[in-house]
Amino acid sequence: MTTPLHRVWAALGGAREDLDRLTVTGPPAPLRSTFAVTAAGTAAVGASLLAATDRPVALDTRALAIALRSERYVLRGGRSAGSVFDPLSAFHRTADGWLRLHANYPWHRAAALRVLGTTEERAPAAIAERAGVELETALHAAGGVGAAVRTAQRWRAETGAPPPLVKRHVVGDAAPRPARRPRVLDLTRVIAGPVATRTLALHGADVLRLDHPDRPEIPLQAADTLPGKRSALLDLHDAARREELLAGADVVVTGYRPGALDAFGLSPQALAQRHPGLVVVTLSAWGEQGPWGGRRGFDSLVQAACGIAVEEGSAEAPGALPAQVLDHATGYLGAAATLLALAAQRREGGTRHVRLSLAGTAAWLQDLPRSAVADVADVDPAPHLQDVGDLTLAAPPGSVDGEPLRWSGPAPSFGTAEPRWR
Repeated sequence: MTTPLHRVWAALGGAREDLDRLTVTGPPAPLRSTFAVTAAGTAAVGASLLAATDRPVALDTRALAIALRSERYVLRGGRSAGSVFDPLSAFHRTADGWLRLHANYPWHRAAALRVLGTTEERAPAAIAERAGVELETALHAAGGVGAAVRTAQRWRAETGAPPPLVKRHVVGDAAPRPARRPRVLDLTRVIAGPVATRTLALHGADVLRLDHPDRPEIPLQAADTLPGKRSALLDLHDAARREELLAGADVVVTGYRPGALDAFGLSPQALAQRHPGLVVVTLSAWGEQGPWGGRRGFDSLVQAACGIAVEEGSAEAPGALPAQVLDHATGYLGAAATLLALAAQRREGGTRHVRLSLAGTAAWLQDLPRSAVADVADVDPAPHLQDVGDLTLAAPPGSVDGEPLRWSGPAPSFGTAEPRWR
């Protein structure tokens, strides 16, 4: 039988016989959805476990359900750390349908209010006076983020064939690098990229995340996605320090829109010339081709634009998946692809580029076989949480050789590390 994991593992270039090392337990669909959310999450996380080790691995779908919503379970000092969603980050009525707005970061929120020319209180009324596509275009031009709600048919008619789930290629010649603890330069934000690099840290990589000093991360998101990493602040215009870090890295993971980091010499082709032998992983919202290739985007907006919101709800009342599974699944797939590309580089050489996108993951999810929606009991999160310093976090999903995976201490701290390799 061909399962979503079989298809994913083949797309990643994994050996078919490895699939026998994974055991999956638990209810088949602890996350209620029109879509095969649990199957997609199982495939993505299962692939990351298989790529990380040659030992037997296991995954329980109840732990998976908590891990795919890890940002919901963050506690600090035993108290809720709140929500990452700004009140404006919601579905809003437009003159011709619905628009999903994203305003979690202050700069995106400010851009939205500039475009609307009003206050937060008046924003829904201002949105209701405008057409969805016109407003999403204006938001993008002003540095904001939003997406009109579409059906899947309309989305594919407007944008063409979706990006592949994963694309792998060699972008330059290089000798195989010697095996060592991988050094991962993490240039990602929000969820997908940070989940990928969080997973690499879990499996032993030395991960150094860099953020611009003027672009702080949302505290809850930092707490959720920094376990096992070191977090530093660096303006990438500091060419000397940037090149020093690149020269010492084995992997570079970027999570910005295509082309956003090219001015810093961080395109895969430029990196292949200056630092041959790297594994370069690029994650984006919409992919690199087509009319949306250069746009900012987030999981909730991809759900809205590509038709998921309509099918999870209706055209009259769009809905959302029970987890930000486009983000989380793309993150785990990115980790699996990184580990397999790193192994291939050490065997065969080359500078290797792996490309993933939320839109590619969305298209894959939409094409997976679906079953009737059934009532399912909520998973009790308590057995699947872990204390890390003063934080309580969703524990990493899965086990290796019967031993559950656990985050290492101390508690993550944003921007406190030096931007250098150990």
